[in-house]
Amino acid sequence: MSQTKVQSDLAGEGYVASNELAMAVHLALALERPLLLEGSAGVGKTEVARALAEVLDTKLIRLQCYEGLDAAQAIYEWNYQRQLLAIRTASEGGETGKTVEDRIFSRDYLLERPLLQAITQDKSPVLLIDEIDRADEEFEAFLLEILADYAITVPELGTVSATTRPHVILTSNGTRDLSDALRRRCLYAYVDYPDRETELAILRARSPDIEARLAEQVIGFVQTLRKEELEKVPGIAETLDFAAALMGLGIADLTSDPVALQASLTTLLKTQSDRASVTTEVAQRIAGRAA
Repeated sequence: MSQTKVQSDLAGEGYVASNELAMAVHLALALERPLLLEGSAGVGKTEVARALAEVLDTKLIRLQCYEGLDAAQAIYEWNYQRQLLAIRTASEGGETGKTVEDRIFSRDYLLERPLLQAITQDKSPVLLIDEIDRADEEFEAFLLEILADYAITVPELGTVSATTRPHVILTSNGTRDLSDALRRRCLYAYVDYPDRETELAILRARSPDIEARLAEQVIGFVQTLRKEELEKVPGIAETLDFAAALMGLGIADLTSDPVALQASLTTLLKTQSDRASVTTEVAQRIAGRAA
């Protein structure tokens, strides 16, 4: 799959990728290497994995990272309730010893979490390790071991090697520095906020019914708004919500109804500080530039 085809296929799933990002995805597929996508929240990093899974017609398996994430939550754990029930049933039937132990520590009683699921699929899935920067360094080191061999050791069962090798995409919002070891293991691409033409293409792809003039105004408004001093800069998802809200309110021109425009900013501004700073006057000034 060439870089051009990757770009075209992603666009077919509603994801408009830059040349650089499409090349990174192409190389990750060709070289069977994990791809680390870094950038601000809301720029569409997670959507790359979703769109790629659609393009490849395969399963998307997502591991959402957070502080305190450990192996049991990411890889596997035993179904203790079923094990206890099996032990009780066996005891009532007079069965004890190694036979019972072997049964309750079989794959039938194993709860597969995302990392184990990803290496036991019949067809290579897309494994999304989302916001790896939220996990601690200990988990990051453990993840490196799995990415090196695509095998997981379950003490009671032995080593589970990959049936197929997953297509791995990691995302990071840059809340902490990732280790050099993890960066060396991965290919890398930085995903920035889209430029005007790219975001306009995204909006048209996701909202094909939007009028051309309103689409231009929406993108102009959001692109200008991002230059304001905000606590949380609106991402692409917020742009799409903003456009949908305006269409739902029947607004065809951003300057036509200041009250409705101000109300629709709830889709873009997600903190009280930002809502307070973008007054009706500020919104109208931005809308006037967008028009």
